Amino acid sequence: MSRSWCSLFNQIAPCGTFTSLLKSYLCPIVKINTNPDTIVALATPSGTGAIGVIRLSGPQAISIISRVFKGKDLSKQASHTIHFGTIRDGEIILDEVLVSLFIAPKSYTKENVVEISTHGSAYIIENIIRLLIREGARAAQPGEFTLRAFLNGGLDLSQAEAVADLIASNSSASHQVAMQQMRGGFSNELKALREQLINFASLIELELDFAEEDVEFANRDQLKQLILQITRVIARLIQSFEQGNVMKNGVPVVIAGKPNVGKSTLLNALLNEERAIVSDIAGTTRDTIEDEMTIGGVLFRFIDTAGIRETEDVVEAQGVERTHEKMRQAKLIIYLVDPLQSIGTIQEQIASLGQLNIPQLTVVNKSDLLSPQQQHEFAALNPSFISARNKEGIEELKDEILRRINLHQISNDDVLVTNIRHVEALQHTLEALERVLYGIDNPVTSDFLSMDIKQALYYLGEITGTVTTDDLLENIFSKFCIGK
Repeated sequence: MSRSWCSLFNQIAPCGTFTSLLKSYLCPIVKINTNPDTIVALATPSGTGAIGVIRLSGPQAISIISRVFKGKDLSKQASHTIHFGTIRDGEIILDEVLVSLFIAPKSYTKENVVEISTHGSAYIIENIIRLLIREGARAAQPGEFTLRAFLNGGLDLSQAEAVADLIASNSSASHQVAMQQMRGGFSNELKALREQLINFASLIELELDFAEEDVEFANRDQLKQLILQITRVIARLIQSFEQGNVMKNGVPVVIAGKPNVGKSTLLNALLNEERAIVSDIAGTTRDTIEDEMTIGGVLFRFIDTAGIRETEDVVEAQGVERTHEKMRQAKLIIYLVDPLQSIGTIQEQIASLGQLNIPQLTVVNKSDLLSPQQQHEFAALNPSFISARNKEGIEELKDEILRRINLHQISNDDVLVTNIRHVEALQHTLEALERVLYGIDNPVTSDFLSMDIKQALYYLGEITGTVTTDDLLENIFSKFCIGK
């Protein structure tokens, strides 16, 4: 809604409940960062490199750099231009640099932003930052550039959080999810839901202003259909967290089995390095060993575990208990078996693991010892055949692991929730909407319906930042790196 509409609402008197709702929900919340500070930080990783980029943001960014830059008059240059010159501390030349200008509001923070590309010497970078602070800038706090982008309306809160996820992404899958959220896919879906709710909320609030006339502006059947539609979307978003979380943080895969079946050898073969100690002595692995690798663009966390068996060794018994704990937390269990075991025994072991209700993949190791007839007998288990020691069947096993997880079929357009804060807010929204449905089916007065709809709107607003608190913002942005 435009500012002229907000002005119109302010002129309406008396200000009824309906008017108050429209003003609170429809008038834009203008987030302007009134802090006059200009902040500075190194935007590239610390340490020696070819170049370092120092970032300034704030109302005095251009005037501060102009006082120490020898070259063109930067105050007269256009936005999105790059200029060569030197940074000088008095008569001392600190470095030859390239200065990039981004003039408000055409910048990441919506403020004046200057980025100085210097040589990557820690000495040069430290002295330039000290010089800029002496000229009036101050050192940026973690995430302060992105916080300013949020406060100035460049990003909503879920997009700002996606920036941190994008920086931390370490696989094509996690990168894909972060990019989709940063570009507003999740925000746009929530915005559409919120706008539909606001339309009905305003009609119900209008009923409260005309309570004595006993009129009904909000069609209850239409409201019920809308709430059912929204609850289905929110339930789908909540369910997507399981996939979104593993794409962001990696898929935990446990390698389990009896002692001495080759679990550590398999881990080494998957990683293509000697990560775990291998021995013919049963019970060598007494604790979990974890490492990561990417398969088909998806990050996997493979966990080698102690062999499952009854033991009187206290240390080994603790290792077996940790194996059971890791299996309960896994998204996939690779159950490795020795071909010398009988099929009946293996089937009993697999059946006992089935109680965990976690996807399993049976893998027969040392398959080079099997005759074609024996392989045919094992086919009833629908296993993958490998020789971990000879690294045979490993690539086929990786393909099967990826297929079982089934994450590679997710479309770029799929909206996935990856943040536990978002899930909790969606769950609260769903609870509020379920109360609205109850109120429609068991007719309650408009004020109770209005209260529950407002609760749903509140929790949806928490996700995108329409509703915020200082504690929430501090908790989110303190996790960012300095310079972002």
